[in-house]
Order: sequence, then C-alpha cells, then structure tokens
Amino acid sequence: MLTRLEVDGFKNLLDLEIELGAFTCIAGPNGTGKSNVFDAIQFLSLLSDMPMMDAAQQVRGVHGERVGDPRDLFWNGYEAAERRIRFAAEMIVPLAVEDDFGRVAKPTISFLRYELEIGYQPPAGIERIGRLRLLKEALRHINIGDAPSRLRFPHSASRFRSHVLQGRRSGIAFISTSEEHGEPVISIHQDGGSRGKPRPSAASRAPGTVVSTVTGSDDPTILAARREMQSWRRLALEPSALRTSDRFVDPRFMEADGRHLPGALYRIASSEPNGDPSRVYSRVANRLAELTGVSVHGIEVVADDVRELLTVYLKERSGLRLPARSLSEGTLRFLALCVLLEDPGAEGLFCMEEPENGIHPANLPSMVRLVQELAVDTSDAPGEDNPFRQVIINTHSPFVVQLVSPEYLLFASVGTRRAPDGTLSRGLVLRPLSNTWRATQDAGSYTKADILPYLVAPPGAQLRLEMDAA
Repeated sequence: MLTRLEVDGFKNLLDLEIELGAFTCIAGPNGTGKSNVFDAIQFLSLLSDMPMMDAAQQVRGVHGERVGDPRDLFWNGYEAAERRIRFAAEMIVPLAVEDDFGRVAKPTISFLRYELEIGYQPPAGIERIGRLRLLKEALRHINIGDAPSRLRFPHSASRFRSHVLQGRRSGIAFISTSEEHGEPVISIHQDGGSRGKPRPSAASRAPGTVVSTVTGSDDPTILAARREMQSWRRLALEPSALRTSDRFVDPRFMEADGRHLPGALYRIASSEPNGDPSRVYSRVANRLAELTGVSVHGIEVVADDVRELLTVYLKERSGLRLPARSLSEGTLRFLALCVLLEDPGAEGLFCMEEPENGIHPANLPSMVRLVQELAVDTSDAPGEDNPFRQVIINTHSPFVVQLVSPEYLLFASVGTRRAPDGTLSRGLVLRPLSNTWRATQDAGSYTKADILPYLVAPPGAQLRLEMDAA
C-alpha cells in the first residue's frame, strides 16, 4: 500500500507531496496533470522490474504517446539545465512474499520509505539519445511507533494497523547511497543489520535500480519492497481485450487492459469454497443488474471443449444468451471491475483513468460504489474477504465528485511551484477539502464554496476551479 508519494522534477510534478489512503479520487479539469501522478506511480513500478531506459519507453511522452526519448520525463527535459527527478514513496509491504525461486521470504519490517533520484546524461559520440543515470537510491524503515502520525487516513489501529505493520529495525538502512571520487555508490545492507558487510556497487553505469536486481530471499525486505511496487498497476480496460475469448492454455489472471477476463472469472468461480461456481456468477450478475439499460438474468463462463475456448455469456431476462463481445464498452468495463472485486488474489494498487467513461449518467452511482468497494476496508484486517487493495481514480466529472465522500477527494489545478533548480514554474497542485484528514494548516485546502462552480458545471463544459493563490 502506497501511503505517501513525493515527486519533484517529473513532468509537471514539482515538489508534489500526496498522502494516500485506501481510496483516493483526484478531480479536476483536463490538462492540469492529473494523469502525470499515475505516470509517476507507473514509472516507479516499472523501475522495480526492468532497466531504466526500458521503463522510460513505457511511460507516456509529452504528447501522450510512448516514445523512447527519456527527456520527456523531466520537467525541463528539452532545456540545457541539469535534469533531475526525485521520488520518495512510503509504503506498507506484504508480510510474506515469494522470490523468483519459489521460496517464501518475510521482511524484517513492513513499513518502509524508498527514495530514488535519477538524472540525465546527454548523448556522446554516435549516440543520438541520452540515457538515464541512477544518482541515489535508499530504502529505510519507518518505526512502527511513528505510524499513528504517518498514517492519517481513517483506519482501525487494533484491526487494520496492527495487522499490516509488523517487525522492527534499528539504525542502518537496507539500501544506502554514498559518494566515492565524485560518483554515487549504492550499497545493499543485510537484513541482519551490522552483522554483515554491505555490498557496494557503482551507480554511474547501472542500467537499472538496485531494487530491480533483487530476486532472491537473501534480502527479504528489499524483495518485499520490490513485490509491493510491482503490484502498482494502471488499469486501462480496452473493449477489444475485454471482448476476447480465452484459450484453455491462456493465463487465468486478468491483465491491466482486461485481457483474460474469461479465464479469471472461470478460475474465481471454480475456486468457490463449496464447489458451486453459480454463487460467484450470481454475485457478478446481481452487480450488472444494477445498470440501467442492461437486462441481466445470469452470467457464466462457457468452456468450449472443441475449440478449447472460454467465453463469457450473459443471459437476459428474455432468455436471450449473448457473448461478452456483444456488450457495450461501458458494460464490459463494469463487468471487468466486478470480476476484480470477486478476485481475492488481485491485490496491490490500481490506478484508473476516468472510470465514468462509457457509463450512462444514471449508472454512475453504481460505478462509483463499485470502485470504492474495490479498496480494502481499513476498519478491518485484510484477508480473503477483504483483499489488501488500494484504488486511485482521476476524473473531470462533476457527477463523480458529488458521489464521492469528501474525505477521499483531492482537487487538481495548475499553480506556481518551485522547480528543482530553484526557479518558479507552473506545476500540478493538489488540494483536499477543508476539515478532511489531509487538510493541514501548512498546506492550502478548498472549501465547499470554492468548488461549487465545478460541481454545477454542465456535462461536457470546460471545467475550472476556484484556486487560492499558491
């Protein structure tokens, strides 16, 4: 669970600090940079899994497309000034993870702070595109005793916090950065603390982060941090993927675009404890029946043994049986989220762009209720009936804002921010509503009167926020 994110120098995210709970809704006009928050989270996740340049090519460029120029990631990417991005992520990591060899590893402590700085090295010689440089990497523990002041979102201390925060650590970091001859040197420190020698490596030519190289149980806390960051996903449900049947040999877990939905639903239904898959199908069908304009009597996954395909079928009240490919885009996206809700193995952080897209206004309450229920209930301990999931959505819909509880809302605007080089520039500003848990005296907040023009804006209009001076 990502509890705090700090970003400086990434696109238009300048000196940005966000506290996160189980569910967060970032609302505001298009063009403010809301999606850049998702890009930053996605980039951190990719960096835990692959080389830096490969990760950079999978993040949206300045014009929305994926390109290979790493300068697109920097706020001043095409200027001559020094380019530097700083990330910090505070997270609750799993209490047990599996390494790449199938061995179970348990972290020394489950509350961690990860810091990363990346620079840019211009091309030299025959190179036409520069490369990313690892400047700093650190992984430290956060004392469990500091949790009440660090985790300010509403939660149960006895049932939630005491369950997810365990272990202890004193003194030394798990990853640290020092300097030798003007170059950064990154060291891994054993979970045993001072009882083992650190393993240093020069960072100047490193293709990826240290976290991305840890694959075994010898460094269980670093591995747990890696597994946590790998679970941060950006859902981009595509109708073409959602309409595709699955072969018998395909994976049985739904991908970020919705591919393998039939296989995932088939696995979940087949795993029902009493061996009756109809209970899962009934719960999904009852959810779909909430949608206006959708006549649902039942839903199931049909296994075609001749073609070796799994296909989702919906049965209407009239008796008509339709394959998933016949459903509307909005209904398919809603169905995918229903399947995700039923899957106890689907844990981690899910970022969703404008979940209201393709949904009839009359069905927005059902959609908003569904995405909120996807997130873990922090009044109870995570478990099979309460999967440890975190959800962040962004929206420009005033209807969605009215349906979301004020404590979950962050409002986006563009304001003056201090850039890494000390100059003032235009960047994303996120403010909570006053009298909610994120509001502090040090940071600005909105009142309900401030956002009234946003709430009453007609559908499709260009939305603007009343913004305090930065």
